Amino acid sequence: MTTPQTGNVLCLDDDQDACDLLATALEARGFSVRTETSAEVAISAATDDEFDAVLTDLQLGDTDGLAVCARILAARPSLPVVVVTGNASMDTAVAAMRAGAFDFLTKPLDLDLVALTVSRAVQHHRLKLEVQRLRSEVAGAQGFEKLLGKSRAMRRVFDVISRVAQTSASVLVSGESGTGKELVARAIHERSARAEGPFVAINCAAVPASLLESELFGHARGAFTDAKNARKGLFLEANGGTLFLDEIGEMPLDMQVKLLRALQERQVRPVGGDKEVPFDARVVTATNRDLEAEVGEKRFREDLYYRINVVSVEVPPLREREGDVPVLAQAFVQRFAERHGKHVEGLAPTALEKIINYQWPGNVRELENCMERAVAMTQSDRIVVADLPERVRAYRPEQVNALLPQSVEELVTVDELETRYLRHVLGLVKGNKSRAARILGYDRRTLYRKLERLEVGRATNAEPSRQSAAPPS
Repeated sequence: MTTPQTGNVLCLDDDQDACDLLATALEARGFSVRTETSAEVAISAATDDEFDAVLTDLQLGDTDGLAVCARILAARPSLPVVVVTGNASMDTAVAAMRAGAFDFLTKPLDLDLVALTVSRAVQHHRLKLEVQRLRSEVAGAQGFEKLLGKSRAMRRVFDVISRVAQTSASVLVSGESGTGKELVARAIHERSARAEGPFVAINCAAVPASLLESELFGHARGAFTDAKNARKGLFLEANGGTLFLDEIGEMPLDMQVKLLRALQERQVRPVGGDKEVPFDARVVTATNRDLEAEVGEKRFREDLYYRINVVSVEVPPLREREGDVPVLAQAFVQRFAERHGKHVEGLAPTALEKIINYQWPGNVRELENCMERAVAMTQSDRIVVADLPERVRAYRPEQVNALLPQSVEELVTVDELETRYLRHVLGLVKGNKSRAARILGYDRRTLYRKLERLEVGRATNAEPSRQSAAPPS
């Protein structure tokens, strides 16, 4: 769509004559105008096409203009909507402002005032877009909220965050443990129209299944033994902001059904309550699992997967972020030097070489932990090799090569490579699971889950041989 200097305007009224009158007046003043008499068509157009302002009547037959305003702003928060009403009461004005309207006009319309109001709306919209563009440029030069990185892989992540933040779409953040999925969720929140609202986070794997429903949806007084007072739950605490559900793949199937209903209806029922309570929160989820595989194995509901995965943000592991390790390490050194009151300027070249060569299976979280330890241990103004953990000091690139297939015929799946490395680490630490989890960058629960799958795989592979040994029936 070509954008004239004056602006592109969408006019909605169920009366075609009224639409034609507005179009004629605005086009005579240099605007490009599209008219619609259907609310649904207009909402779709406002969502998909590039308009600078929307002008909608309040009375649209079976549809309310304020509801149209709210739906358009949910999809395009920066798009100004001007509401036209035949009722000039204070209640109408307040309702329009609450719906997010940029301004409202009363009938009979003064066409010069209409043009002036629409012009102001267009200027407001373009100013907001310019501010967003400048913020993005500054963020690209100095980091992205609390996310740091200049690699191509992270620039792709920043680009997706920038685009999705201005919508209300559900986002699924995926990536290995320690890659910074919560930071991505926070960046989406802080760059959205909900930035002034709360950011509420919960790790679904850390809450017992029996308590998760109450944590999310709240409970009524007396719902269970210890429920002495009513509690509203995290969905309602996040009203006006963002609810972040980390480790969504760990959620039990019965709870997944209740979550799906809440997301579809935009309402929650507190445990022990008898009424549905509406909520207004954007939901961002995260997982370190392959949810498509989990759906295939019937461990995750397919309908919930498609509900939460409208937009996917894949956070790359640190080993795939070429050039980011030195940037992150320096930032962590500065942060922890200030926190611990020590004068540490950075890393010595030999220490820098060590951290660049290391594979960082625990990703950014492991690097952060390593740099905090190094700052605490160092006795000089620069981090040296002796300040680094043993696993980093002793690491040799050939250690990984020994685990890798050396010919096309020997190639195996990524899962098999992970299994080999898991066994390798467990062997080196003599079966100490706590130490293995720290080295691998897993929490204990993740490590135990992987070990359980390894045992299941062994049993499955052994089953055919036992069957073949049995006599035929």
